[in-house]
Amino acid sequence: MKISPSNNTSLIGYNYDFLRLKKLYDNGNLPNRIIFSGENGIGKATLAYHLINYIFSQNEKEKYDFKKNIILTTNKSYKLILNQSHQNFFLISNDIDKNNIQISKIREMISFTNKSSFNDQSKIILIDNIEFLNKNSINALLKIIEEPNSNIYFFLIHNSKIKILDTLSSRCIKFNFFLDDEKKNEIIKKLLDSNFYNILNDDYKNIYSSPGDLFLLFDFFTNNEIDPSISITD
Repeated sequence: MKISPSNNTSLIGYNYDFLRLKKLYDNGNLPNRIIFSGENGIGKATLAYHLINYIFSQNEKEKYDFKKNIILTTNKSYKLILNQSHQNFFLISNDIDKNNIQISKIREMISFTNKSSFNDQSKIILIDNIEFLNKNSINALLKIIEEPNSNIYFFLIHNSKIKILDTLSSRCIKFNFFLDDEKKNEIIKKLLDSNFYNILNDDYKNIYSSPGDLFLLFDFFTNNEIDPSISITD
């Protein structure tokens, strides 16, 4: 299975950040409008999915293992989210063939928020790549997030290299995520074949610096039988 934020069951390098968010939730102080902001591919969406699983699995048998930052693959909510059938979860992301997030998806989400919550649990809306929201989509989103139901959380994933409108940013609490070289190398070593990174030409290391980007590069090289030691200019 190809690793993506939704099926990555191990959270590496963000122990402190996760525990900080967990504590806020446990104390009833978790903001219900959060922007997870950071460079593309550093694991901010994976962190969001782990927090979501922690919240949803509170009353389930296979609870989130917050001591090891692991989602159990037998967990009910994990499997429902993977199958896109969790009744209290709504995902919005840009389509591969679209340059922005369509307003129709925001309207679907608004309809979702107006429905009763399953088992009186929290509802969570995850919007990935919010930098792809166009002006119309943002205006429609603002109407619902300005005064959200206390039982609804909005988690917005943002590529910090792309500016978003102040009207959206000002209505949310932003958590900025950054990986220093030590943490970045720790994640890379656990995600990738160590031999791949060791022989990877520096040309690629200079371009693909985040763990997520390097994993995609590894996948591409493996599928196309490309030698990672060869320079781009060779």
